[in-house]
Amino acid sequence: MATRIRLKRGGRKAKAYYRIVVQDGRARRGGPELDIIGYYHPAARPEPVSEVDVHRALDWLKKGAEMSDTARSVLSKLGVLKHHHDGTMPESATASLKGGVVENKGYNAPPPQEEAPAASAAEEPEQSPTEAVAEASEPESNAAESESAPENADAAPAEADASADTEES
Repeated sequence: MATRIRLKRGGRKAKAYYRIVVQDGRARRGGPELDIIGYYHPAARPEPVSEVDVHRALDWLKKGAEMSDTARSVLSKLGVLKHHHDGTMPESATASLKGGVVENKGYNAPPPQEEAPAASAAEEPEQSPTEAVAEASEPESNAAESESAPENADAAPAEADASADTEES
């Protein structure tokens, strides 16, 4: 018996949802199913939802079940076909997808541990290029102000003394 993995429609007009089922290839779309392996709900709001029992889907694919084009697309987005082609079995029994974001459902090795010197990172936080330029220009301007400050400071009392002398006369 040729089996097919296909979508079986449910819901009302303009609010369709689909069950991902395994059927005899000669059966009609609404006919009896051998197994229900998941669902696909494209009209769900705020975002589309799909979920598949990966272990059962892989079992049917190993037995030789063929997929419809739409079922192939949904299973591909959920990462089932990657496991089928690699010959691996995922840790989680179900794969679900909400919206358009697809996470990698294949085997993900843990990221390598990076050895970073903790002492230098803790003492000196990184600066953006604009902050570094601003700090480099500040000492020059402070030095110019400190040199001109004594001249202004000496000039201000002298001017005050001169104005006091003119008022007395």
